[in-house]
Amino acid sequence: MTDLLRIGTRQFKSRLMVGTGKYPSDEVMIKALEASGAEVVTVAIRRVNLDKTGESLLNCIDINKYTLLPNTAGCYTADDAIRTARLGREALETNLVKLEVIGDEKTLFPDNEALLQAAKVLVKEGFQVMPYTGDDPIMARKLEDAGCVAVMPLAAPIGSGLGIRNPHNLMIILETIKVPVIVDAGVGTASDAAVAMELGCDGILMNTGIAGAKDPVKMALAMKLAVESGRLARFAGRIPKKLYANASSPITGLID
Repeated sequence: MTDLLRIGTRQFKSRLMVGTGKYPSDEVMIKALEASGAEVVTVAIRRVNLDKTGESLLNCIDINKYTLLPNTAGCYTADDAIRTARLGREALETNLVKLEVIGDEKTLFPDNEALLQAAKVLVKEGFQVMPYTGDDPIMARKLEDAGCVAVMPLAAPIGSGLGIRNPHNLMIILETIKVPVIVDAGVGTASDAAVAMELGCDGILMNTGIAGAKDPVKMALAMKLAVESGRLARFAGRIPKKLYANASSPITGLID
C-alpha cells in the first residue's frame, strides 16, 4: 500500500505505531522497533528519564528515524495530563501528544470527561492531540469537535490482549468522524491487528502485544504484516457472508 497516514501536519507510510515499555532489554526493543517498520514511537513522559546526558531510554531511539510521540500515561486528572503534555513538548521538542487521563486504577479505562477537558486546553495551546478514549462514538465526535487530530479508541483494556471486543462501536466511530481512528490498547496478536484494519481503522498503536510476546522481534514483524494485509483486504473487498454453500465451480451449464 502506498497511501499515507496523515495525522495533523504529519504523514507516515507505516500505520503501525509502537510503544517502548515492558521489553526485556533495550537491545530487544531496538530490534523490535526495526522489525515493526513503525515510524512513530510513543514514550511515557512520567516513566522515562528525560535527561539525555544520563542513562535514558531516549538515548536508544534514533530520533532521525522515528517520530517521538510523548504520552501522558499514569495521569489520573486533567491537570496532571496537561502538565505532563507541556513537559513532553519542552523535553522532546514536539507538539504531538498522545493524551491519556485514566479514570480507574484497576481497569485503566479512560476518564472521558477529564480527557475532553484536557484536550480542549491542549488544542488551544497548539498541541496536536491524539486522545486515548473508550469506544464511545459520541465521545469520539466530541474529541474531534474539540480539535483533536486523531481519536484512539481502545479495542480492550490496556495490556489485556483480548483483541477487538466491540467491533460494532468501532464501525460507528469510523462512520461518525473524519479524523484518523487509531486503535489503541488490547491488541494481543496479529489476527487482532488484521481485524482492526479490515474494519477500516486508519492505524494501530500497541506496546504489550509486541513487548510481552515470547519473541518480541518476531511478533513485531507479524504485527507489521498484519496491519498491511488487513488494510489491503479492506480495500480488496471481502465476499459477502452466506448461510449456505456456494460452489467455486458452478454446476450449471455442465455437459452430460
